[in-house]
Amino acid sequence: MERAAVQQSRLSVSKLLYIVAGGAIGAGLRYAASLVAFRFVGGSYPWGTLIVNVIGSFLAGFIWAMLDETTGQQRTNAFFFIGVLGAFTTFSAYALESMRLVQEGELGLAAANVLANNVGALLAVFAGFAIARWFLTTVR
Repeated sequence: MERAAVQQSRLSVSKLLYIVAGGAIGAGLRYAASLVAFRFVGGSYPWGTLIVNVIGSFLAGFIWAMLDETTGQQRTNAFFFIGVLGAFTTFSAYALESMRLVQEGELGLAAANVLANNVGALLAVFAGFAIARWFLTTVR
């Protein structure tokens, strides 16, 4: 019984390290994407958040489909989904920015932000999954 507890704690530490490594990558990518978005489209609308949410959702679908048939899924899920994509996508920032737009009286922009992030992310996750499945059937 004690040996199982030791093995479980090792797995937890290992999983934590995968999450931390993925989170560092995701946070760096998030910051870079925000800078690029601000540079190209400005800051009157939260484009950076929208872009990372849609790209992150696409990648979630794509990576999920690609990893669906692989081994070591606990490690890859921890790294990609909790770590990289958890730090990269920013639904908390999206919610805060939507609230800020409402507080500033920009109800139209707030509604557009909510709609674009939710619909865009859902479409992107389905697209990522479908493209990965198509890719897998093409290369087999």
